[in-house]
Amino acid sequence: MTYSIGELSRRTGLSVKTIRFYSDRGVVPTTRSTAGYRQYDAEALSRLELIRALRDLGVPLARIEQLLAGAVALEQLIRLEEEALEAQQQTLRLRQAVLRAARRPSPAARGGGEESVGAGRLGSLQQLGALSSAGRAAVVDDFLASVFTAAEPVLAAARQSMMPELPDDASVEQIEAWVRLAELAQDVSFRELMRELIDGYTGESLRPDEVVRVCRAVRPAIGLDPRSAEAAQYVEAVGVVDVDRLALAADVRRETYFELLAVVNGWAAPDDTAATLRWYLEAVTSRP
Repeated sequence: MTYSIGELSRRTGLSVKTIRFYSDRGVVPTTRSTAGYRQYDAEALSRLELIRALRDLGVPLARIEQLLAGAVALEQLIRLEEEALEAQQQTLRLRQAVLRAARRPSPAARGGGEESVGAGRLGSLQQLGALSSAGRAAVVDDFLASVFTAAEPVLAAARQSMMPELPDDASVEQIEAWVRLAELAQDVSFRELMRELIDGYTGESLRPDEVVRVCRAVRPAIGLDPRSAEAAQYVEAVGVVDVDRLALAADVRRETYFELLAVVNGWAAPDDTAATLRWYLEAVTSRP
């Protein structure tokens, strides 16, 4: 059975102009009738249906021509296109994540207000987002090495718990969290804060369980006015603590780090320890 170009257009949904283009490139076989009109057979119909499907999927015509010429198998072409799409999707996720991160205030800032996006910060965020897995590991290792200066075995688990590991198939949210976390980890004042806090865990003035003890004691009072007499009862129940070091644990930047860490690693959101500590500190400072 042969088809005219018009019949082929109706069967495939392709325009006559498009079919003529493919014919002139030799992609679709054609013959001429005695009157000089183009004629197409079943193979031409099959090729056009394949070409349309592949073009609708975004496969370049040059690669389709390789397929039809026998230079590449269909299975191989599909795999190559799938890999190319995955790479494109990763690039788009990265771009979206960096743009979203740039619209947010720097996590190193203590305040939560709006922050203008400078060219320098935008470039820095883009570089952090584009790092390879080895580059990301280097950023993390440098940060943790600056924080965990004491070589005590008891700190090994704490160090591991602070390590972000961005998965290969990371979502936009995870990439954005990584970019913001890496930006925070490079902030000198945040490193100093975390180093002082970690050093306190190994000294005599603040044990790791002291934060837990304070939160456990005052969490039922959250919602009360911290300056009220009722709140004072909960504060009294805590006993003696090192308020200055608790203030380090209540810093919003530390809270932000662990929130971002949970997103990157796909963990459940952490307990709102910092907010509880801030309530306690306000209650303490308001006492006569």
